[in-house]
Amino acid sequence: MTHLPILRAGRPYRSLNVTELKHVVTGETVAQMSLANRGLIARDLLQASRNRAALQSLSVAELLAICKRAADLFVSAELPLDPLDGLSQTPDEYIHSLSVTTGMPRSLCRANMEKIRFVLAEMETVLGGLTRGLDLEVLDSGWAEQQGRAVSYLGEADTLGVVLPSNSPGVHSLWLPAIPLKVPLTLKPGSREPWTPLRVCQALLQAGCPGEALGYYPTDPSGSTEILLRSDRSMLFGDASTVSAWKADPRVQVHGPGWSKVLIGADQAERWADYLDVMASSVAINGGRSCLNASGVWTTAHSREIASGLARKLAQIEILPLDHPDAAVAAFSDPGIARRISEQIDQRLQQPGAVDVTAELLGGERVVERAGCTFLRPTVIRCDDPEHPLVRAEYLFPFVSVVEVPQNEMLSRIGDTLVGTAITEDEQFRQELMTTRNVDRLNLGPIPTCHVSWDQPHEGNLFEHLYRQRALQSAG
Repeated sequence: MTHLPILRAGRPYRSLNVTELKHVVTGETVAQMSLANRGLIARDLLQASRNRAALQSLSVAELLAICKRAADLFVSAELPLDPLDGLSQTPDEYIHSLSVTTGMPRSLCRANMEKIRFVLAEMETVLGGLTRGLDLEVLDSGWAEQQGRAVSYLGEADTLGVVLPSNSPGVHSLWLPAIPLKVPLTLKPGSREPWTPLRVCQALLQAGCPGEALGYYPTDPSGSTEILLRSDRSMLFGDASTVSAWKADPRVQVHGPGWSKVLIGADQAERWADYLDVMASSVAINGGRSCLNASGVWTTAHSREIASGLARKLAQIEILPLDHPDAAVAAFSDPGIARRISEQIDQRLQQPGAVDVTAELLGGERVVERAGCTFLRPTVIRCDDPEHPLVRAEYLFPFVSVVEVPQNEMLSRIGDTLVGTAITEDEQFRQELMTTRNVDRLNLGPIPTCHVSWDQPHEGNLFEHLYRQRALQSAG
């Protein structure tokens, strides 16, 4: 039986308490995974300052070189899986395991694998975006001269705790900069997606990263809480109910639902058909599983035409088996969750002000059984009422509501928005978009919401989360 260990300061550890990872099609056990209890996590975190010293002994340049080597190892090498048993894992075996426990098609697993490789390989560019071009030697010496004055940054954390999800491997690119920023990691993997963070850790270890920098703790909710309470700084991924309790804690960088949107200004509404591909990509790329995926299209006019066109466009995405090279929609590892989501959508549709355009135009069932898996087919809802509950909904499949409001009301009604793609050439509206506080990442022009420029922070700024600038004066 394949076993996934705990990593304690980079060293594998087997627990008597294990959980099983199940195959989404057959229900058979794919692997067993050791679970860390909160006492073990608390005890190990007492060594956080010592672990950080191991990273501080290396220069940023050396750590960037380690990341670059790890990038190649991650995608091409046979890496240790459980050194205690002598088990290893090839890239193809990683893709297979990731797919059969999460329900993500292999094609999307490979795409996310490449995303992680790119971030590791181009880490210097990523850090340049996070630090706004700061001379990274400041992290080696404690200070640097910039524009004729001394600049100093103080580390805020001996470890970065990260409580991870299972929805998409791409999220793992967000914590990777911690290593060259000289902050050790305490990772809690998702219950169905332990494969990627473990493989990243093993690639970093093989590339020369100090083991003290890498803690990997599969655990239960109490263990997750221990990580969040005891880590000086942390990242938390989850749904609205998971992250709500931690939003007010400045030590925790929250990554919850994105509620990303495409906004069509009054000057471009007549040309909606020109932007149909941008809208469809925003909704459906990566199987609709990312917080970057658009869950809303807000327009000043032609909502009926846009909803109909988008429904027909998304209907071209065929539900295919997970191993099909063209598969683009992920299966649900728990079929019951898919059915409950569909039932919730139907219940909310009973409230006036919303229509399921996909069902109205194309018929058929939202829940689809294919090749032993359960899927939800892409769904477009037209909402006449901008306060309808489906306007604020976000699900783990290609789902989008199309809403029509006057332009002068749009920004006050859209609510929190991780990514806003604004399709407009109206200079006044663009200026209003530049100053609005509820859009975290702004795309001006027809750029899909899921398009990422790695020289820009994604959601929050990890460097600013881990470091703060301090005044420094020296007499000599």
